[in-house]
Amino acid sequence: MKIIKSATLDSIEATIIDVEATFTKGMPSFTIVGMVSASINESKDRIKSSLLLNNFKFPPLKITINLSPSELNKKGSHFDLPIALQVALFDENKIEFDDFFFFGELALDGTIKDTSHIFAIVLSLAKKGELKRVVSSLESAKKLGNIPNIDIYVVNTLNSAIEFVKSKDKDNYLYKKEEIKYHVLTIKDEQYFYNKKYDEDFKDVIGQDMAKYAALICAAGNHNFLMEGSPGCGKSMIAKRLQYILAPMNLEEILEKAKLQALDLKDVDFSPIRAFRNPHHSSTKSSIFGGGSSNAKMGEVALSNHGVLFFDELPHFPSNILEALREPLEDNKILISRVNSKILYETKFIFVSAMNPCPCGNKLSSVKECRCSDFEVQRYKNRLSEPFLDRIDLYVVMNDSFSDNKNIVSSKELHESVIKAFIRQKNRGQKELNGKLNDKDIKKYCVLDSETSDILEKARVNYSLSFRSINKILKVARTIADINENEFITKGDLLKSLNFRKR
Repeated sequence: MKIIKSATLDSIEATIIDVEATFTKGMPSFTIVGMVSASINESKDRIKSSLLLNNFKFPPLKITINLSPSELNKKGSHFDLPIALQVALFDENKIEFDDFFFFGELALDGTIKDTSHIFAIVLSLAKKGELKRVVSSLESAKKLGNIPNIDIYVVNTLNSAIEFVKSKDKDNYLYKKEEIKYHVLTIKDEQYFYNKKYDEDFKDVIGQDMAKYAALICAAGNHNFLMEGSPGCGKSMIAKRLQYILAPMNLEEILEKAKLQALDLKDVDFSPIRAFRNPHHSSTKSSIFGGGSSNAKMGEVALSNHGVLFFDELPHFPSNILEALREPLEDNKILISRVNSKILYETKFIFVSAMNPCPCGNKLSSVKECRCSDFEVQRYKNRLSEPFLDRIDLYVVMNDSFSDNKNIVSSKELHESVIKAFIRQKNRGQKELNGKLNDKDIKKYCVLDSETSDILEKARVNYSLSFRSINKILKVARTIADINENEFITKGDLLKSLNFRKR
């Protein structure tokens, strides 16, 4: 029995599927078994049409296609190609498919098309080392070409796929890969990519020097960031410009971003610009964290991995969403449990948020009068619990005065500072940037002298700081020291860090 290899997505990871076929005597029929979805069942009509239009005559036999292992749910139209090859080559006994993996949806005329799942499947299998050679359409190959250590063979029609299988010189079908064309930074034999194109520039933000500096720290060290200010003072502008000045990305992060885009049914983008997700405060808990009644699906938290998750109008988000956010902010992962599935997502995102100082928004305004009572203001701010605020690294209060617009700084200047700080962190041997350091790494990299240690101890007593708060202060101070090109955290670095704590 000939076996053709393909694969399916099981949550966000791929599982290898063997496409088997038998041709037995009996009433002519065409059956696909193995817990298949509607999209796979529909493939029978696409395959019949493709084969008949290419002058293939169906044998008067009972055709049974099995997708093994049978206990696993399978979905996706990319099984069209391997199933069609099994039918088309049923009487070719000498043909071997070796370790080639076949993916592709068939048009009615036999043209092979790309699907949204192919990139995510191939990337998942390639990372596990289970796949080396892929056969797909040219459209798929353009995306797959960015995945290292795999060979891609291009077939654009069903006939060319049959010719490929029969061919002895398969290198004629080999796809020539293109290199990622962005600025490259090499640190300790690893390449990092970054872009110097700034679609939205920080020089458009008037005033708010303190907030810009906080944004620089946020980008340089991957710190969580909260801005408080009246409507129109520039909170959203700063947040939307952050993604263009973030730290460079390695190839693995770029591919992971592209995989999440594919799973979200978006156009795959291989640029080193990190993801930016900004759900509305009326979004449901499932859409933010992922879930569903049967199979757990990704939410905004998972889709923002290695990027930015922006919550505008933070207190207007339901309290159950804000409290549930505490785990992914602290542990950088989230487990979604359902009856039929349990999925662990990585959540190494930068959490950026913005809020008004009061319900009417005018408490910090220099021109408008606030209409809120002290009780209303307090109730508004009490929507954010202390444990939640404890996970915020940087807190900035912004005014609506634009008279301090003396220091106009561009995204290019800020990005250069971020890259310098990034290089310093990587040269120290850090696997994660300062904002995501664990307790062990904090002790190793966030070193204080005796004078600075005394200041931190006084701050702990005066402000009743928790252990988590102290760690946050140290991590921010480490980033400020990197921006200032200091080997150790100085007194000035620590004092600046303390300025960004919510008191």
